[in-house]
Amino acid sequence: MLHSWPLVVWATVPAGFPDMAVPAGNPQTQAKAELGRHLFYDTRLSVTGTYSCATCHVQARAFTDGRTRAIGATGQPHRHNTPTIANAAYAASLGWSDPRLVLLEQQLRIPLFGTTPVEMGLTDPLPAALVRALRADPYYQSAFARAFPGGPAPVDARHVVMALASFVRTVLSYRAPLDRLLFADDRTALSAPARRGMTLFFSPRTRCAQCHNGIALGGPVRTHSRPDTRPILRNTGLYDVDGKGGYPPADSGAIEHTGKAADMGAFRVPTLRNVALTAPYMHDGSLPTLAAVLDHYARGVHAGRHRSPQVSGFVLTAAERSDLLEFLQALTDSALLHDRRFADPRADPAPERRARVGGAGG
Repeated sequence: MLHSWPLVVWATVPAGFPDMAVPAGNPQTQAKAELGRHLFYDTRLSVTGTYSCATCHVQARAFTDGRTRAIGATGQPHRHNTPTIANAAYAASLGWSDPRLVLLEQQLRIPLFGTTPVEMGLTDPLPAALVRALRADPYYQSAFARAFPGGPAPVDARHVVMALASFVRTVLSYRAPLDRLLFADDRTALSAPARRGMTLFFSPRTRCAQCHNGIALGGPVRTHSRPDTRPILRNTGLYDVDGKGGYPPADSGAIEHTGKAADMGAFRVPTLRNVALTAPYMHDGSLPTLAAVLDHYARGVHAGRHRSPQVSGFVLTAAERSDLLEFLQALTDSALLHDRRFADPRADPAPERRARVGGAGG
């Protein structure tokens, strides 16, 4: 079993989406999700008091940050590009290269408490000053009690992680033009070039969909009925440091976690939802544009022994390249960028629902 907790169904999902796998130890509630939203935008959850989760996961950028690589609260750079949190609840694994990281409750501990590199820079147990500040905040006094009733000390690291995970599970992207075509039978949702691009995307010539498939266009997803779905990790031929398809020793992919030679340069296949908004691309942000990504895959470079066979190159005319880019634009869910359910609570119309959060990024 890949997951460590029993799972329960959270049925509040969009039409066409499968039932979501939720740990029984952290059942989904509105109170926890709303608390998690406030914590997501609260800069007090960083060692410097200047960073929030939203600093790196910016709603207007489909919950990415536009940087080549993430930068932590202390200024320390990360080795990886910031992935979107949209639809992370369905991901077969989280992060870029560790196939064992399957629960949001596991993954969230890394940015909150990790030290290599420092991201938020917190400790577990939470710093006493932070606990005092949260307990003194009128919103959090009631919000933690509502989210975790009956406990003697609801403001702690475990409950912060559980609330954040509950919020992230609500951040679903499901209103792109492609969704309107597939789930609402809106024949006008895609332009003619985007339709041609869709045909190319799913064709055996480009083989894009051999990796980018499923509801997230990022490979198989974890659901209530399939909680043990294994992630797809691929070596895309991005590097060849040894003439054999090897990746830089400082960031060599899943081999760091599995010890298997076959996992050299293997990284998680990311979702393509909202991909037009999430530049730069690849696990290390090394390709600046979607056009550069298409050109990389068309060339099929670095045919070393580690490169995945699905990445073997293809030929496109200029018109076909334009059509494929048009299809990728049709994966943008514009409504996600302005959905108040996922936005900074300081802008909420009801004062009682606002936390006194600091200058959160985003």
